[in-house]
Amino acid sequence: MIRTQVYLTKHEKIGLEKISATCNRKPSELIRMAIDSLIEKNGKTGRKEIIEKTAGVWKNRQDLDGILALRKNWDRSFS
Repeated sequence: MIRTQVYLTKHEKIGLEKISATCNRKPSELIRMAIDSLIEKNGKTGRKEIIEKTAGVWKNRQDLDGILALRKNWDRSFS
């Protein structure tokens, strides 16, 4: 591990100490967990969130053919 220095507000420090005591984990471990969570949310796995936000955006469109009609054009026969 690489050591780094982080400045916390008094409010953050007190909150971190309370959570640390409740969870029986060291404050440094909690900070690493929070950073890992942030990295996961904004990294490659953040794609899941984007997919969830955009799911169904075209569901009420009336100007598109049904999926079967669209797929029919994709299927090609090669002789």
